[in-house]
Amino acid sequence: MIRPNVADTIALTLQAHGVRHGFGMPGGEVVTMIDALVTAGIQFHLARHETAAAIMAAGVSVLEDVPGLLVTTVGPGLTNAVNGIADASQERVPLLVISGIVDRPTRARYTHQVIDHAAVLRPFVKASFEVEAESAAATVTRALALAMQHPRGPVHLDLSPATAALPALDQPSGPVPVSLPSLCADDPALRNLAARLSAAERPLIIAGFEAACLGADVAGLGVPVFTTYKAKGIIPEDHPLAMGGIGLSPAADKIALDLIARSDLVLAIGYDPIEMRLGWLDPSDRLVEVTGAPADHAMHGASLRFLACPAEVCALLPGLITPRPQWQDMAAETRQALRTKFETPKPWGPHAIIETLNTVSPETVVTVDSGAHRILLSQKWQAMQPLTLLQSAGFCTMAAALPLAIGAATATGQRTIAVMGDGGLEMCAGELATLRDLGLPVTVIVFQDQSLALIAMKQAQAGLPSGAVTLGLTDFAALARAFGGAGVTVSDARTLAQELADARDRAGFTLIACRFDADDYRNSF
Repeated sequence: MIRPNVADTIALTLQAHGVRHGFGMPGGEVVTMIDALVTAGIQFHLARHETAAAIMAAGVSVLEDVPGLLVTTVGPGLTNAVNGIADASQERVPLLVISGIVDRPTRARYTHQVIDHAAVLRPFVKASFEVEAESAAATVTRALALAMQHPRGPVHLDLSPATAALPALDQPSGPVPVSLPSLCADDPALRNLAARLSAAERPLIIAGFEAACLGADVAGLGVPVFTTYKAKGIIPEDHPLAMGGIGLSPAADKIALDLIARSDLVLAIGYDPIEMRLGWLDPSDRLVEVTGAPADHAMHGASLRFLACPAEVCALLPGLITPRPQWQDMAAETRQALRTKFETPKPWGPHAIIETLNTVSPETVVTVDSGAHRILLSQKWQAMQPLTLLQSAGFCTMAAALPLAIGAATATGQRTIAVMGDGGLEMCAGELATLRDLGLPVTVIVFQDQSLALIAMKQAQAGLPSGAVTLGLTDFAALARAFGGAGVTVSDARTLAQELADARDRAGFTLIACRFDADDYRNSF
């Protein structure tokens, strides 16, 4: 009997765990591994940069609820990926990083491209292992389990070319079935939680990414709901209890925190405050956490930490609590104040662009880059389903929207919209070639104000002159065409709406550059 080699065993184990896509750039040290992935039915997608590849894997992971897969070569391949791996760590993405490494017999004397991969990644990964022939399947299974364990995150594996080609000494294996006891309505701890919620006259919910991933029905509790940006859509944002997103806009947070100060119970459901800013340190001294696994932070205290699946808790509590319609009416005033603050002030500008997106593409998965446009979009975008607004909200890295959209479109095969600033797109423009080669239905919306507008605002707030924030005028439409897509430049909402509609009928990608003045952001958030 011929044993499968180590690379095949790794690939078959990944396949058994539901991994169907890998991203990265090939190198001599990983060619055997990439060939094994393809043989096992795992598509390997060539990116133009390893950090972008890591974020593409994140886009797949969020929508398919499986570990993302990044493959890099030795040395510079791995170090190129560091920002993407750090992003996965702070965004709670279960990411498996497989990096090539120099063969052991020459490692101690050979210096070309040799660095300590595990040491480089130590701040960002949950664990780092070197794969050996004796335990390849077991090591991969352990790594995947660690990556999926809450809070989720990246795990790193080193694999040398010689080991990849050796016969494996253990067998490919799938995940171990897990049986967890379920809550029941008679559980004393749950009844205690229900009693606290029923006794509250002015309760509020802050729902987070964990709750969104689990599809928790927070609307069923009859309590006004704020969400983190990544949890938007967990309650449809046209629902009367949907208060909107919070965590980054000072104007929005001031309004939200005022209501929270008047509440007598804040139920934090699947909430990880890594998305929040300094204003959200200790938002309330009446906070109760409901979470499957507490996050490692000191952002706030809690009067009770209820460790259970947020979706189960939300399913059982409605039958045990009493709604507070008078308080709901009071919260509605805050909801209206938030909407009024972010109303579109004039026919064209960043507000009008987002409003047009809401009108023309309401059910599309949208990804958004860091910058002033992200803050505004995260407040104004009306998400009707969870996990339809993807962003780097914990790490806030630039240039994330395009690779996230590539990952999302890879997972769903559906039209995805990437919303980017001009600075973010110029940072990762090479991934337009990835879009072309993969033939993905992605529409790229560029907020082109020729400025790093958010940094310019912070300079002004600090009383400093503007510096190192001005960008030249790039013809992004021509760039898109050069990369094989459709490209247009617009400067009014009617044309934008038409171009969005036209983009839906194209098989490949479309880039729409929306030009406006950076001053249009003034006093926006």
